[in-house]
Amino acid sequence: MKAHEGMYIDGAWRPAAGRDTIPVVNPADEQVIAEVPAGTAEDVDAAVRAARAALPGWAATAPAERAARIAALRDVLVARKGEIAATVTAELGAPPPFSQAVHAGVPVLVAGSYAELAASYAFEEKVGNSTVYAEPVGVVGAITPWNYPLHQIVAKVAPALAAGCTVVLKPAEDTPLTAQLFAEAVHEAGVPAGVFNLVTGLGPVAGQALAEHDGVDLVSFTGSTAVGKQIGATAGAAVKRVALELGGKSANVILPSADLARAVAVGVANVMGNSGQTCSAWTRMLVHTSQYDEAVALAAEEAAKYGDRIGPLVNAKQHARVRGYIEKGMAEGARLVAGGPEAPREQGYFVSPTVFADVTPEMTIAQEEIFGPVVSLIRYEDEDDALRIANGTVYGLAGAVWAGDDAEAVAFARRMDTGQVDINGGRFNPLAPFGGYKQSGVGRELGSHGLAEYLQTKSLQF
Repeated sequence: MKAHEGMYIDGAWRPAAGRDTIPVVNPADEQVIAEVPAGTAEDVDAAVRAARAALPGWAATAPAERAARIAALRDVLVARKGEIAATVTAELGAPPPFSQAVHAGVPVLVAGSYAELAASYAFEEKVGNSTVYAEPVGVVGAITPWNYPLHQIVAKVAPALAAGCTVVLKPAEDTPLTAQLFAEAVHEAGVPAGVFNLVTGLGPVAGQALAEHDGVDLVSFTGSTAVGKQIGATAGAAVKRVALELGGKSANVILPSADLARAVAVGVANVMGNSGQTCSAWTRMLVHTSQYDEAVALAAEEAAKYGDRIGPLVNAKQHARVRGYIEKGMAEGARLVAGGPEAPREQGYFVSPTVFADVTPEMTIAQEEIFGPVVSLIRYEDEDDALRIANGTVYGLAGAVWAGDDAEAVAFARRMDTGQVDINGGRFNPLAPFGGYKQSGVGRELGSHGLAEYLQTKSLQF
């Protein structure tokens, strides 16, 4: 795979400050496919300085022109969709159809939505005898994960650019090639030098340097809750803004009036997508006791369909982690009805689609984020019991409710402590705010709510 040997800083690829590199491994065959530079605090400092120098000019650029640059970026992503999908498949392991439709397709929708918002957003309004301005927060330090490498980049960079901010991106070390392709696209789209900058590197080195840098005004991080807490503490000490999209343990609540077969099938598919490496996956399936045995049989049948359809996990550490959770579930008394900890292939970081029955709410696999293709079926007695279980974790990122009609599902969903709920299989909406309650994060991404994260307010009184 093609890889740049330097960092994208101030509109050009520049040599890294150090000589260390990070190997990029194809998780399907465990082979090294490329190497990228391991950025240092010196690289981060150069990128932040470039972003600060570019900030006044970009902030003063008319929203219509910012919208035009984002639209041009979207067009480049469309033109390079095949290359993007192939790169994601190579470094993440996602099957080609999923890479094409989701990893390469969804970022195009999100970029397009921010091109429109940049042109239409009310950056100025009259409130009585005041004029209120929405101004860019400044330099953004964006730290993105590996599970949706391009989507998470676009979900941060596009609204930041629309707001008039400049950006320094530190992508996950497992998927840096997709980030380099994005930097090429930014350059091709004509975004001015210094407005977007890329530093590849390890989280404890480059990521920490970016979060701590005095020249960064806002840190936008997507990843684990544990790391999010550290970033929040670092930012808080400097009174620096943060946007944190963290872990999840989402409940898929199937009420007795729902179409059980459809709810189970869609619920299993939701977890198996991206090999279960989705923070918003509905990993806890809650079923009424009267329908529980039927749901278990349906879930096991559905999971069996995904044996050859899901890709590997991203790396050896994640592979061992997910298998460890499966073993933990068995040890704590959950009943394995599909899959298991045994590796289904001799090569690659593959895990079998796994379904557990007889899971109780206090079990580890019902409380902690596994981040793999594992579904836990939990029985409930009535709606109050279902609500107690659904809300009974430290997370609150997403979820689903199924019922005989939307009104019944909405009534239950309104009582859930979570940031986004799909009603009877609701479709993805790139304009809807995404983010969590409790330890699932702070702030929102996507749509106008995502744009607002990168703005600060000034009022002038007359």
